[in-house]
Amino acid sequence: MDQSSLVSRDVAERLEALALPFNQYGMDPYGISKRHLGLFFTFLEVFYKHYFRVRCFGIDRVPATGPVMLVSNHSGGIPADGGMILASLFFDHNPPRLAHGMVEKFAQTWPFVSQWFSRMGQLPGLPEHAIRLLRDGRVLMVFPEGARGTGKLYKDRYHLVRFGTGFMRIALQTGTPIVPIAFIGGEEALPTIYHAKTLAKIFGAPYWPVPPYLVPMPLPLPCEIHFGEPLRFEGNGNEADHVIEGYVEQVRDAITRQITYGCAIHGQRRAGLPFDHLGERP
Repeated sequence: MDQSSLVSRDVAERLEALALPFNQYGMDPYGISKRHLGLFFTFLEVFYKHYFRVRCFGIDRVPATGPVMLVSNHSGGIPADGGMILASLFFDHNPPRLAHGMVEKFAQTWPFVSQWFSRMGQLPGLPEHAIRLLRDGRVLMVFPEGARGTGKLYKDRYHLVRFGTGFMRIALQTGTPIVPIAFIGGEEALPTIYHAKTLAKIFGAPYWPVPPYLVPMPLPLPCEIHFGEPLRFEGNGNEADHVIEGYVEQVRDAITRQITYGCAIHGQRRAGLPFDHLGERP
């Protein structure tokens, strides 16, 4: 079967608008495959537009060109939030941009996963990868909470856990602006109440989420992505720890404000009520 027939029309058109230097074989210098991207985004399109019915707020705040770091909360048992943020930059940003995620090390051990991730521009979470991508003017997607974020139980929903600081040193070293993001709805879609340690060990994962309905499959509930104003910090990445931690706290505060505002909108939306009175977005 011709795989091009499996790619949706919208995905095919937006692939052509991506500012990536594909060669005659449909590969870019990072080994990203145009064919793999077409299949991947056609798959994501179903979840983004129809299953989670994602709405974006403030996506115009993401620069159209040049390096940018997207820093988001992490939630929802499985990293569906990462996929939906990738989809938002592809389907709702003009021009479309490809966001590169830093993949957790444990996922690299799963059969076939590593190769597919690399063909889609999702690379192992090494600082040298992040620095190179940003110096090449690309979009980097970062979840400073790591697996601790997606592993949060439902009772702790929307409470940010400790942020790592490495992303800030990389942003300073490359002179990259940071766009804070709040992903809303993931915790309701997959309300984790328990971690099955035995299953996690079998699959080599840091945890195995167990919702009240047992099967770790997100429910088809609407989700939202809230993009904040870009943040810029002065420095070269060699600052003292207390300076870096202060900068990280500013990013964390910005995401917290986005979460508070986003949760209010999300609640009103699910109740079918207008939310114009909530005021200007943060």
